[in-house]
Amino acid sequence: MTLHRPPSILLHCTMTLRFKLLVGAATLFAALIGPAHAADPALVRIGVAQQGSGDPPTFGGSPAATAQLQHRVEDALQSEHVKVEWIFFKGAGPAVNEALANKQIDFAYQGDLPSVLGRANGLKTHLLLASNVRAGVYLAVPPDSDIKGVKDLKGKRVGIFRGTNLQLVADNVLKENGLTERDLRVINLDTAAAQAALASKGVDAVFLDYSLFKLQRQGLAKIVYASRDGGLQLTRQAHLLVLEDYEREHAETVQKVVTAVVQAAQWSSDEANRNALFALWAKSGVPPESWQSEYAKQPLKDRNSPLIDPFLVARYQSVADDALRLNLIRQPVSVNGWFEPKYLDQALKSLKLEAYWPRFDASGKPIA
Repeated sequence: MTLHRPPSILLHCTMTLRFKLLVGAATLFAALIGPAHAADPALVRIGVAQQGSGDPPTFGGSPAATAQLQHRVEDALQSEHVKVEWIFFKGAGPAVNEALANKQIDFAYQGDLPSVLGRANGLKTHLLLASNVRAGVYLAVPPDSDIKGVKDLKGKRVGIFRGTNLQLVADNVLKENGLTERDLRVINLDTAAAQAALASKGVDAVFLDYSLFKLQRQGLAKIVYASRDGGLQLTRQAHLLVLEDYEREHAETVQKVVTAVVQAAQWSSDEANRNALFALWAKSGVPPESWQSEYAKQPLKDRNSPLIDPFLVARYQSVADDALRLNLIRQPVSVNGWFEPKYLDQALKSLKLEAYWPRFDASGKPIA
């Protein structure tokens, strides 16, 4: 599993090959979930860039997850007898992109980097609203490890889930500490595999998300770094997007879906619901204690805001620029025209929430 340190050209070829392998696996999965077909007005298919847990599968950590758990989209479309399908992808963002390309889903909840990769490869989508913003990543090691921080990772076996919005934050964290992936022995591991590898000491460290808190409480891991402590430029964003073709044909349905998720965002942002929110998200298999740790000392409004504000737009452009710098994409990607705020604006107006969430400038400072 050891990766040597190739020169930049070989690195680019290696990453390109890995991306193609991910796409190939996603294509196989897409074939399993059914053939591509035109948008069905009686069916809304929402792809989720997570594996999901339970039967039926659920997820947590975002207003989109709240909307699914509270059946808000289903309720909003009930009068039209529209069926809603939530489709979960273990292959995360790359698998979601493949399903979008094959028109096997209409909407998608995913992170910033995968959507940038999709746009760079010609996917025609519109970003409708934010859903889980300013989320960090964590670096964890076995409890008896002598690794105390990021600088100690040189030459170590480190798990990173490539192709996800976690990868780019990890790469920027390494950069701030004078390292790149080439200085490590990187192993591409999804969330479940990374947890198992860390618990069994099959790796020296992993960059991962809130799932690490449970391992730490079990005495199987030690979190030694949180990217959010380094500033908002080291956070990742997620969103709900829609295929342009679907939006063009079903604008009224898009509006109802967006309004339902905004309602879920408002409920998820109410501090009076904090404990109830974490209990709801615990249905995804992540215990309330982990959500409490993830959201400690953070206002719910800051994390669960659906707003398309200057901060969000700037972060997505920065992700696109970083992806080009790291050779994850071959050509520049502009976010101009990618965001479609009219549905969000209408939802905020109809729900009288125009001033509910704080807006942030491009640097992450609140706008008066």
